Amino acid sequence: MKKLQEILKKIRPVDKKSFERTQMRLDNLTKPVGSLGRLEELSKIVVAITGKKGPELRNKVVFVFAGDHGVTEEGVSAYPKEVTAQMVYNFIRGGAAINVLSRHIGAEVVVADLGIAEELKIKNEKLKIKKINYGTKNFTRGPAMTEEEAIKSIEAGIEIFEEEFSRRRIDIVATGDMGIGNTTSSSAITSVVTDASVESVTGRGTGIDNNKFQRKIEIIKKAISVNSPDSKNAIDVLSKLGGFEIGGLVGVILAGASKKVPVVIDGFISGASALIAVLLNPSVKDYLIASHVSEEPGHKIQLEYLGLKPVLNLNMRLGEGTGAVLAMNIIEASCRILNEMATFSSAKVSKSFSD
Repeated sequence: MKKLQEILKKIRPVDKKSFERTQMRLDNLTKPVGSLGRLEELSKIVVAITGKKGPELRNKVVFVFAGDHGVTEEGVSAYPKEVTAQMVYNFIRGGAAINVLSRHIGAEVVVADLGIAEELKIKNEKLKIKKINYGTKNFTRGPAMTEEEAIKSIEAGIEIFEEEFSRRRIDIVATGDMGIGNTTSSSAITSVVTDASVESVTGRGTGIDNNKFQRKIEIIKKAISVNSPDSKNAIDVLSKLGGFEIGGLVGVILAGASKKVPVVIDGFISGASALIAVLLNPSVKDYLIASHVSEEPGHKIQLEYLGLKPVLNLNMRLGEGTGAVLAMNIIEASCRILNEMATFSSAKVSKSFSD
């Protein structure tokens, strides 16, 4: 708990006055005022987060955390839990969608086992083992994990971020996930924290049929009823309804905010982690950038609750951090505009051009 408390104390609100100063710079660039739309908004957000007038986002890292969920015993997914480990092997080999998209934008993928239900039969420098337990418990029968495990999962995420941060500079991070059953967990968390109905936040995850979908809704309602989580207590919600990979991503979000690094959250699972992180420290919200809006209906509710506007809408629902790395490219472009575009005076262009 000590590490978590130390990180929480370091997170402060961003300097909102920087938005005006950055806007003055943007308005003096060789373009009509406001003509670059969201790109201008994103550059202001990055300046406020980093505290740098000309931030450069060269070193990009996506953290992909994996963990299994005991609730898969209830038949809420189209895939067996063994797929979690199989996909981690795919990440390490570089064959998953997140690997392809990360190579495309020049981001490094850091994969970690926070709670896969088996021992991974591979040793690789790209894989970090921070296993809290062999999957969570079935939360229809009691808490998914103990409060101690919940705190350990968050602190494991903090440790992984700090290990990478000490190894080389990190300019921007993305959150990614892998865990069969984790949309069920995320739906439960979202319903409790936002006070939205289970029906409104629950989607089809891996593509389940109508019968499984109705069962998924019933299972989530049962889990909330059995556990009675305190919606204002982040650790209570995480321990009763969460997953180890969700807790780990909470740690990445908190550590990123403490180091003034922009945190680009991916889809529904990352959104659940963001809800927990903001419960722990409301100032965390200032450091978040929503990459896209997922096809999972609960994701839109998460973003509205957090007051975040997504950069993209590509009808995606894969996870892994795929939406986040795509948005990173646009966020970097916004900073390059701010840093590299000529001003009216330097380009000797009449400012009447912008009228």
